[in-house]
Amino acid sequence: MRKKLAVNILEGNLWKNILLYSIPIMISNILQLLFNAVDMIVVGRFSGSLSMAAVSSTGSLVALVVNLFVGLSVGTTVCIAKRIGSRDYDSVQKAVHTSISIALIFGALLTFIGIVFCRQFLIWMSSPLNVIDKSTLYLRCYFTGMIATMTFNFSAATLRAKGDTKRPLIALVVAGVLNATLNLFFVVVLKMDVAGVGLASSISSYVSAFIVLMTLIKDEGLVHLEIRHLYIDKDAVLEIAKVGLPAGIQSTFFNISNVLIQSSINSFGPIVMAGNGAASSISEFVYNTTVAIYQGCLTFTSQNVGARQVKRVPKILAVSEVLAIAFGFISGEGAYRNGEMLLGIYASDPAVIEAGMLKLRIVTRYYFIYGAMEALVGSLRGMGASIGPMIVSLMGICVFRIFWVMTIFRSSPTIETLYYSYPLSWMITGAVHFLTWIFIMRKTIRKQEGNMVK
Repeated sequence: MRKKLAVNILEGNLWKNILLYSIPIMISNILQLLFNAVDMIVVGRFSGSLSMAAVSSTGSLVALVVNLFVGLSVGTTVCIAKRIGSRDYDSVQKAVHTSISIALIFGALLTFIGIVFCRQFLIWMSSPLNVIDKSTLYLRCYFTGMIATMTFNFSAATLRAKGDTKRPLIALVVAGVLNATLNLFFVVVLKMDVAGVGLASSISSYVSAFIVLMTLIKDEGLVHLEIRHLYIDKDAVLEIAKVGLPAGIQSTFFNISNVLIQSSINSFGPIVMAGNGAASSISEFVYNTTVAIYQGCLTFTSQNVGARQVKRVPKILAVSEVLAIAFGFISGEGAYRNGEMLLGIYASDPAVIEAGMLKLRIVTRYYFIYGAMEALVGSLRGMGASIGPMIVSLMGICVFRIFWVMTIFRSSPTIETLYYSYPLSWMITGAVHFLTWIFIMRKTIRKQEGNMVK
């Protein structure tokens, strides 16, 4: 049974295996997004556009606070996958227990930070006075589930490192159904407004975390977990941090630039905020079709490098690039062409729908460029290079967007001007990542050939 659950990463047809690995991740990511999407749909339909704006405007802040630590789960995947590929099974166990320990520690820290400081963060983001109270209440309820969110992400990363992407999906299916049910009960029946959707997301997160933890505990193979024996292994922490910390810092700085853009969007008022929030929610579904391919490229590259099969790495990247571009183009164009219908799920106000369509036209249709860029990053991190991609991404996306807001946007202060910064930054960053990949690939081949001579 376990063999059917895990994809063969080291052998077989790459097109078939990367798809088999990535599609459950794609569905899992989409289900996670449904937590927030259902939040907005329910409050938009049953509590009004003000409550919808309060929930939607918190997305970039949540990502800013959370992504530094979630980025470490990328390090978990690379660390465990490489150790599995090199057949170093004792060190795999050390990495598994270290990863779950990290998740619990940082989950508790994020819970404290989110509950105590969320209002101050919203003030710094220039959150309008007519929504800040609702946004604060929503965030405090949402952050009560942060320990569960971190535990799920690190546990899922552990399972995915060995090729098992199906059981995290099962956990999210259960949690997604529960989340939708609780949303309706708390908001429609109990009239809890934004607090209800926040608590529904939190409770659902604990359910998904429990399921994947039990999966690890019951696993009789490489990633078996003993809760009583959780500990921190120094070598595993360093290996996880080597890849995961730059990935987390990159995500955090991405979201600093996004928070800056969100602050500018907030200046256009609640209608634009609500439209941008709804369009961003739809865009996240498109984004996660490409990110699933990135995660596949990352894991396949990591295991093959660990198994000294470096010559498969360019083939893995080529397949991943084609898949990321294809999925990104089809889903992005589909979201735009069906935009009015999709936005209508979130809100009935024509002005909100019109504001959302603008973002779908300028940003969402071009997510295939982002997908191509991310596949390169997955290959680089799978080879153990994380600082270089971080620096390139920070300069090409974060610094570029901040520069754009402070110069181009100031000279032409329209919402369209803000949105154009997204696809332009992806194109610039992707081109530099490609040059970096050529350099790192040659270096990795030379290093492995040198080890074989020894």
